[in-house]
Amino acid sequence: MGESRVSRRRAGPTLGAPFVVLAVSLAAALVGCGTTERPGVSGHRHGAGHAHHRFDGAEQWAKRFDDPARDVWQRPDAVLERLALREGMHVADVGSGTGYFAVRLARALPTGKVYGIDVEPDMIRYLNERAAREGLPNLESRVGLPDDPQIPEPVDLVLVVDTYHHMSDRTDYFGRVARQLTPGARVAIVDFKMGDLPVGPPDAMKVPAEEIIAEMLAAGYDLDLDDRELLPHQDVLIFRY
Repeated sequence: MGESRVSRRRAGPTLGAPFVVLAVSLAAALVGCGTTERPGVSGHRHGAGHAHHRFDGAEQWAKRFDDPARDVWQRPDAVLERLALREGMHVADVGSGTGYFAVRLARALPTGKVYGIDVEPDMIRYLNERAAREGLPNLESRVGLPDDPQIPEPVDLVLVVDTYHHMSDRTDYFGRVARQLTPGARVAIVDFKMGDLPVGPPDAMKVPAEEIIAEMLAAGYDLDLDDRELLPHQDVLIFRY
């Protein structure tokens, strides 16, 4: 496991306030390139306007999103370990799609509660049916809005995987998320590294690490954990509010 660097800084009132810029970005890949794309919130091409991708036909998308080959580089068990889950936690997976992480979270937290949040109605249907099929009464999928996840109750942790770059007005978005957190709750962002990778989108569609850090600090969060070595193609940033 790679060495993690822990840093905590309170955001100033503007982006010009002093802070240390550290690391991460997570994007989805172009479907035509044969890599993975994760549905979540409103589509956003970094620096090039907006382009919302539709994800109808959840059963077909599940073959791509939940392909066991993804486990090799996504290392879901290692990610869950990094999240430092506690029994009874309430967690929201924002951009949950077909449930790659939401199902794992529900299994890891049998006495907790997991909300899968997505803007795609067919993904909501699919994940709720999957939860019933796999005997996970603690997993519930809900429709969120492009500018507000509408988590139904305060949660202890929000997980955002392959979704950050889809979001518009991200500082405002995570300012709204903050009002849906318990005191001291965390937001974990897992995003693709910049550079030429075998998975993920081109750099033009990613949000640079420095920008993610700046936006989260501006939204009032502290950077709690920066791990750039855990995953081969993604960085893990955890913020605390």
